[in-house]
Amino acid sequence: MNATNSISQQAKAPHAHSGPWAASVLRRRIAEGELLPGDKLSEQALAESLGLSRNTLRESFTLLNSELIITRIPNRGVFVASPDADDVREIYAVRRTVEPACLAWGEGLDLDRLEEIIAEAQAGLAAGDVPRMASANQAFHEQLVASSDSDLLQELMGRVLARMRLVFHAMSDAPDFHSHYVERNAQLLELLRAGKRMEAADSLREYLDAAEAELLNHIEERSN
Repeated sequence: MNATNSISQQAKAPHAHSGPWAASVLRRRIAEGELLPGDKLSEQALAESLGLSRNTLRESFTLLNSELIITRIPNRGVFVASPDADDVREIYAVRRTVEPACLAWGEGLDLDRLEEIIAEAQAGLAAGDVPRMASANQAFHEQLVASSDSDLLQELMGRVLARMRLVFHAMSDAPDFHSHYVERNAQLLELLRAGKRMEAADSLREYLDAAEAELLNHIEERSN
């Protein structure tokens, strides 16, 4: 599948030397589920739609390749990556370090925004809409890291979420994976509203351990 057409024709580069900007656009498309594992990225079509030279686009590809978000296959082209078990372990090592710390000490924690996101996830659950639940889950964890008020941490989380979305795609045949985390996110919010931030951080760490184990088990079963 060639998913280049999902890039908006109106998304134009703000300046001539914008490889990092193009990388951020593609990373966001991946995090939002618009680009999926295995999608081929057409260099010509992307360069035209983003208003970039091919050299600048290749710079963005180099950045995304270093983040393991895309893969270059000789004589075939550039593709959105398909994460494996090692990728899952690395992603969750980062998440266990960053997210509980933000829950415990983030000064910009927005509980009302978290409640809005949970309501969206619950609506997705009621409708049996797995992509909606997955998107809301991504938004919930992104919002947790935003509470740090750190641009560097949010940039890191953007990379992690892009890779995480690719992992979530591997669970498309296991919709219950997303449904039971809707309630776990709601439980985290209850702890936060009660002022139990350290308890919420501990609960999130256990939750991430459980999610990692479930993902690894699923990947192993699919490979057998």
